[in-house]
Amino acid sequence: MYIKKYRMAERVIEIRSVYEKVHQYCQGYETQDHADFIIEITQRDIDFEKKKSDQEYLYEGLPLPDFPPEILEITAVYRKIADQMIQYDTFVFHGSVIAVDGQAYLFTAKSGTGKSTHTRLWRELLGDRTVMVNDDKPLLSVQKDKIIAYGTPYNGKHRLGSNIAVPLKALCILTRAEENHICHITKSQAYAMLVQQVYRPQNPVQMARTLQLIDQLAERVELYQLGCNMNISAAETAYHAMKG
Repeated sequence: MYIKKYRMAERVIEIRSVYEKVHQYCQGYETQDHADFIIEITQRDIDFEKKKSDQEYLYEGLPLPDFPPEILEITAVYRKIADQMIQYDTFVFHGSVIAVDGQAYLFTAKSGTGKSTHTRLWRELLGDRTVMVNDDKPLLSVQKDKIIAYGTPYNGKHRLGSNIAVPLKALCILTRAEENHICHITKSQAYAMLVQQVYRPQNPVQMARTLQLIDQLAERVELYQLGCNMNISAAETAYHAMKG
């Protein structure tokens, strides 16, 4: 068993793993502080991830993947962290978060719409003023009067992210369009996508709390919908509208 501790979203997590690879994956988040909770992975957890992955690929009509157990364990750790974080009013959200001048902007969309491409355009447009917080699965902490976006090791296939915390100013749902246009949307207009993109725990009590946290997220940040192409003008349209 491999054991190390990591700090994510102000919580210290002791990870006890079957394989070493998960600790390589989490480099940059290590700490020696006292653990708030412990994640221990067993072969049953790895088998569960294998079964779940196969079901998802079968549902999509795709050939079954051959993920090695070390990779499945990384997902198992992520799932257990996400479940535990809910008790600290913190949840995993599927999106790409970029910080500009100390404020974070979160972009979410259906898979393949271009979240990562859009934040890359922001980096091209704004240069050194930008920092990638997380390109796939940031942690969002619901605090008294604000939402804080945190980097995590789960930062996408290109491993774009930073171990930082930034106040979240706005959340934007992306759609594809030939001409760029952006507008404010209401909580009710955004809600279905927010529920789709949040990590949804199996435990009904945790899921109920997650829905409460989504409500608070929608009330505390500005919500937008952006129809965009893949040109840098899309970043210009989005940034000038969302910066306020």
